[in-house]
Amino acid sequence: MNFTGIIIVFSLVFALSSCGDTAVDSPKPRIFPKITYPEKGYEPFEMEGCPFSFDIPTYSIIDREKRFFGEDPLHPCWFDIVIPAFDARIYMSYYPVSSRADLDEFITDSYTIANQINQRSDYMDEYVISKGRLGGIILEFEGHAASPTHFILTDTTNHFLRGALYFNTVVRPDSLAPVIEFLKEDISKLIDSFEWEE
Repeated sequence: MNFTGIIIVFSLVFALSSCGDTAVDSPKPRIFPKITYPEKGYEPFEMEGCPFSFDIPTYSIIDREKRFFGEDPLHPCWFDIVIPAFDARIYMSYYPVSSRADLDEFITDSYTIANQINQRSDYMDEYVISKGRLGGIILEFEGHAASPTHFILTDTTNHFLRGALYFNTVVRPDSLAPVIEFLKEDISKLIDSFEWEE
């Protein structure tokens, strides 16, 4: 047997010996960090200059220190409900209504924003709110939307409030889904307890 033959036999023996019954390593599945949910609890929210009240989660903070492109907000009743546990914010923007044209403009602006978000989402659901002097709409987006939930509340004559939930993170619908469901309960509680001042 020549040298080349020995090399071929040696290579075959080595190759066959490596074909044992040992398990082949495979990549570990992707995992997401464990989420620790705060205990549900609510407290009344009222703010000077804001003609409404509602319940907010006990694990949230109110932030009024925001500025828009270096300028003060259009109304002193613009604020954020911050949920530090999830690095999330519900942006709240209040507008007084002085005419039907004002109301139409605020609703149009809200739908313009919603349609921009809907371009990135898989679909948008719309739910009507009707409770005494409180009317409005909840918009929920599925998929890679920048914001999963928007809502508008109005009495159609004097007041208009817009809210939008945002996360300070890259949009990952699968990993955020449980947190979004958790926060949807808080938004539902906000709306159910919402009242305009007389």
